[in-house]
Amino acid sequence: MRTNRSFPFLVFFSIYFFLSCNKPVENVALENVTLYHGGDIITMAGDQPQYIDALVVKEGKIVFAGNLDEAKKTFPNPTLEVDLKGKTMLPGFIDAHGHIFNTGIQALAANLLPPPDGPGDNIQSILDILNEWKSKNQAVIDEINWIIGFGYDDSQLTEKLHPTAEDLDKVSKDIPVIIIHQSGHLASMNNKGLQLMRYADGIKNPPGGVIRRIEGTEIPNGVLEEMAFFIPIFKILGSLDSEANQKIALAGQEMYKSFGFTTGQEGRATNDASEILKSLAQKGQIEIDIAVYPDIQSQLEYIKEVGVSDTYQNHLRIAGAKISLDGSPQGKTAWLSKPYKIPPTGQNNDYRGYPAIQEDSVVFSLINASFENKWQILAHCNGDAAADQFIRAVENAASLYGNDDRRPVMIHSQTVTDPQLDKMKELGIIPSFFGLHTFYWGDWHVNEVLGKERGSRISPAGTALRKGMLFSQHHDSPVILPNSIMILHTVVNRTSRSGQIIGPEERISPYDALRSITTWAAFQYFEEASKGTLEVGKLADMVILDQNPLKVEPATIMDIKVLETIKEGKCVYLKSN
Repeated sequence: MRTNRSFPFLVFFSIYFFLSCNKPVENVALENVTLYHGGDIITMAGDQPQYIDALVVKEGKIVFAGNLDEAKKTFPNPTLEVDLKGKTMLPGFIDAHGHIFNTGIQALAANLLPPPDGPGDNIQSILDILNEWKSKNQAVIDEINWIIGFGYDDSQLTEKLHPTAEDLDKVSKDIPVIIIHQSGHLASMNNKGLQLMRYADGIKNPPGGVIRRIEGTEIPNGVLEEMAFFIPIFKILGSLDSEANQKIALAGQEMYKSFGFTTGQEGRATNDASEILKSLAQKGQIEIDIAVYPDIQSQLEYIKEVGVSDTYQNHLRIAGAKISLDGSPQGKTAWLSKPYKIPPTGQNNDYRGYPAIQEDSVVFSLINASFENKWQILAHCNGDAAADQFIRAVENAASLYGNDDRRPVMIHSQTVTDPQLDKMKELGIIPSFFGLHTFYWGDWHVNEVLGKERGSRISPAGTALRKGMLFSQHHDSPVILPNSIMILHTVVNRTSRSGQIIGPEERISPYDALRSITTWAAFQYFEEASKGTLEVGKLADMVILDQNPLKVEPATIMDIKVLETIKEGKCVYLKSN
């Protein structure tokens, strides 16, 4: 895994240009034919693994999948013949939910992630990383006027506490500092940042957010939850010019490609982010398909203006809308039906988190708009109370506008109950599970957040499978790196950082894990006719791995490496030696 991405903003984008492939068909027209053979080529078609000897690509599509001798007879003089040399080829991975634009922000910010993805394991290390970043990134600070860090996680810090304004004042008292929690739902600011955002003594909490206070006072302590954080971060990012934002988006795309994704997502887009991506697409700089889902609460008029499309233009489409109904369980802001095992500091024992949108009527109205306009809706629901709100809203909209193949998606579905899964199946709601939590926060959920019984059931893919449900798995980058291999590893093994198995009955097979980021993810996007399997007529979206996930010991899946990413027959990423 990448362990340090806290390098200067401009240097990152210089590296971007050197990471592009030594393209095997450089300057050759797309009509030329490429023959792949000599490895494990898994089609992902069917309920059991199916292997073929050879795959032939022409004009960006698969034109042959089958026996090698037959392939050579049909295409006797391929422009390029690729011997996989025992490596494994699969359909390109499909991002069921992530934030490709925000992933690029990680390149701009100091890397505060805890091990194994970064060095942030205690508050002092956080301060040291920020001070080092400050000394090396003056150009970035001059451009945005803030010191920014990303990825700290109080659950993994030695102190099990959020850094406060007092802590961050040790980095600077003159320059505002903001550090973003790994969940993406909380942050902490120094006192200069609080002053600039007018978070003063006695200020009220914004709707859908919490400003944490120094105990016994109304003075903000620096820690901000949900909308209390989103409001200032939107202001900060809004100060960046178009060129800087485009570089951020390209950085996110580069990271996605390095993990084998040929389809990415911007899963809660603002109109600004959407327009930045559209601008890059028009310039031919988007190399993988990106599906954009603007936030329906804040961007409703924008969605109506630009419309939703089922086809990509230069690898980009506005694919539907996103609604967020609660926060994060690891940050203890998810909306639960039962109290947290241990409430956050300052909360009572009956604390259950809170909804992002208080009024059911508002949620129902927004879901109705998506159904009325035939927009696919993705809903962020971590807590079971939020899941219930979404289920009720979908049921209401379906009664008004019909429910013929709508494919609404419940993003995360972390704490959904058995009855809720039954109702989701009835309504056609696709769960997109965040199974990576079992490794990154499994211990935290069992010991602090949910307790053993509820914690062992997070992202219940095994239960969904037994109910005959189709589902996807996702990484939610930049919450976690867009690491396709870790998705496979965690949902197969469900082992935590400490090694305990988090709900063994919810583990799924390696093949079903692969289906959740290929075949089933393609179905989630309404793209099963063109993606998700290696079959004739489909796009030549492929990924090459150094080992076969179906043949290695499950405990070693995490060691598999992505060697090459191929989008419509074109190499867009090649791992350097």
